[in-house]
Amino acid sequence: MQFELETKDIEAIASRVIERLLPVIRELQQPDRLMDIEETASLLGKSKGQLYQWVNLASHGLSDFPFRKAGRSLRFSEKAIREWIQKKSLRR
Repeated sequence: MQFELETKDIEAIASRVIERLLPVIRELQQPDRLMDIEETASLLGKSKGQLYQWVNLASHGLSDFPFRKAGRSLRFSEKAIREWIQKKSLRR
C-alpha cells in the first residue's frame, strides 16, 4: 500500500520528531562531572556511610551502583548517578 503525504503533513511530522529529539540531544551535549563522596551523598540525600555500603556491594558485583576509584578516593559520575536514580525508580 502506497500513499503520498502533503508537504504540510511532512513538515508537521518533522517538527514533532525534532521536538522530541532536542531534549535528548541537549542532554548528550552536557559535559559530565565527577563528584566526590560528599557531593554524591548530598545529591542522593543519603549518608556517606550508605554510599560506602552501596560501593562495597557494587565492588563485589552485588549491585549496579556506579562509582570509580581514583587511587584511594571514590568518584561518581553525575550522569551515571542520575541514570541510576531513574533506573531504580522505574523498577518500583
